[in-house]
Amino acid sequence: MATPNEKLAASLSVLQELQKDGRRVFQSSELSRVHRDRLLKHGFMQAVMKGWLISASPGARPGDSTPWFASFWEFCALYCNERFGKDWHLSPEQSLLLHAENTIIPAQLVIYSPKGHNNTAELLFRSSLYDLKEQQLPSRNNLVVRNGLRVFSPAAALIRVPESFYVRNPIETQVVLAGIRDASELLRPLLDGGHSAIAGRLAGALRRVGRAGQAGEILSTMKAAGYDVRETDPFEVAQRVFAIGPATEAPIAGRLQAIWSASRDAVLESFPKPPGLPKKQTAYLDFVDGIYQSDAYHSLSIEGYRVSPELVERVMSGAWDPAHHEADRQSRDALAARGYWQAFQKVKAAVSKVLAGKNQGAIARADHKQWYRELFEPCVVSGLIPASALAGYRNDAVYLRNSRYVPPRWEAVRDAMPALFDLIEAEPEPSVRAVLGHWLFGDIHPYPDGNGRMARFLMNVLLASGGYPWTVVRVEDRTEYLKALGRASIDVDARPFASFIAERVRWSLKKTKRSLGS
Repeated sequence: MATPNEKLAASLSVLQELQKDGRRVFQSSELSRVHRDRLLKHGFMQAVMKGWLISASPGARPGDSTPWFASFWEFCALYCNERFGKDWHLSPEQSLLLHAENTIIPAQLVIYSPKGHNNTAELLFRSSLYDLKEQQLPSRNNLVVRNGLRVFSPAAALIRVPESFYVRNPIETQVVLAGIRDASELLRPLLDGGHSAIAGRLAGALRRVGRAGQAGEILSTMKAAGYDVRETDPFEVAQRVFAIGPATEAPIAGRLQAIWSASRDAVLESFPKPPGLPKKQTAYLDFVDGIYQSDAYHSLSIEGYRVSPELVERVMSGAWDPAHHEADRQSRDALAARGYWQAFQKVKAAVSKVLAGKNQGAIARADHKQWYRELFEPCVVSGLIPASALAGYRNDAVYLRNSRYVPPRWEAVRDAMPALFDLIEAEPEPSVRAVLGHWLFGDIHPYPDGNGRMARFLMNVLLASGGYPWTVVRVEDRTEYLKALGRASIDVDARPFASFIAERVRWSLKKTKRSLGS
C-alpha cells in the first residue's frame, strides 16, 4: 500500500504535468477527485469558485493574495472562453488600461457578452467579475486578443472611452495616444460612425500632447466629409502631460515618461534643496563607510532576512568564512549579508564617480548590473541558486506579495530599463532623480530577486549627485515605506513616498552636515 508521501507525490506529478506550459489556472474536471482533494488539503491548489482552481504554495501565509493576483488575468481569459466562447470582450476603459501597460488588478472586471446575465461572480480577495448583457458585439475589426483577453484595439478604445477617462487616467490616455502611428487609424471609425464630438476631443488631446499634425488632419478630414467639428481639450488645464515621442516607442517607455512628468512636482514640493556636491569628497565617502553597518542591517531586514548587527560586523571584518565554516556556507542570511557587502563596495565606487561630476544616470546604467551580480554571487558559489541567476534581467513574470500591482511583463523590461535611465540622465533635479528612480525601478522589478535592495542602492547613488547624504530606510519604518510605495504604484501618487524619503533625508542632513563639510 502506498504511503501518504507517495500518494502526495503522485498527485504532485499530475499537477506538474498540467503546469508544463506555465499554467496556473485549471478546471476541476482536469483532475480526479482524489488528486484534487489531496492537493487542496496540502495547499498546492486553491479553489476560486465552483469548478475552478489555481496553483498555490503550501508555504503561503494565511490571507496571502499573491497566488490569486498572479492567476487573475489567466483565470478571466479561461473562464470567459469557457462560458461565452468568442462572444465576449472587456470594456473600452479596461482595454485602454491594458494597452498602456497598466496591469493593476481591478476590484471588479466587467465582461460584455450577448450571453451575459448581468450577474456578479464573487472571486477571491474581494475581487469580482460582472457579466454585462450586450445586445450586439462590436465589429470584429475593433477587437484584438491580448494575452488571451479580448479587448478593443487602441484606436477603438480611444473613441469609446468617455471624456472623464482622460481626467481620471491621463497617463494611460497619453500612452495610447503615443502609439497612434497615423491619424487614419482614428479617422476611419470616426468617419464611419459620424463621431464629430469625439473627433474634436481627440484632436484636442493630440494637440495637447504635441501631435498638432495629427490633430489638424482629423479636423480637416472630418470637415471635408461635412461634419461640424469643434476642437476641445479633454485634459484638465492643470494636468501635466508629456510631449510624446515617435509612435515606434514601446508603450512601457511612454508610460514611464508620463509618470515621470506627472510626478516631478510632488517630489520638488516635499524635498529640501540640494546641498550641492561636497567640498570634502573624502569626508562624504568616509561617512558612507561609517553608515554601512546600519544600512546593511536595515536594508536586509526590510527584505525579511534575519540579520543581526553581529553578523554584519563579522562579514565586514572578514570573519565570514564559507570555505571553512559550514554554517557560513549554508546560511541564507549570511550569504545575503556577504552579497550586500560586496555590492555595497561597487555602489560606493559609483558614488565616488558621481562626486567627481560624472553623469549619475550614465553611471547607474553602466554599473547596476554589477551591483546585482555582487549581491547574489555568494549564493551562486555556495550552490544555493544556479549560476544562470546572474545572467541579468528576469525572464519570467514576478508578483509582489499581497499587492494588486503587477510588475510589467518580462518582455517589457528590456524596453523599460533603457527608458528609465534615459529619464534619470535627462532629469536636472537630484531629488526627482532619486525618488522617482527608486520608485520606478521597483515598479519595473527588472530582476528575479533583490529589487528592493537595488532600488535603495540606486536612490543613494542619485542622492549623492545633489550632495544629499546616504540615507537609510529603517526596518521599523517598513510598513509606512511599503504603503507609500504601494500608493505610488497603484494610484500613481508620488506624494506619500516623496514625503517619506524627504523626511529620512532631512534626518540624515541634520546628523551629517558637519562631517560632510557642506
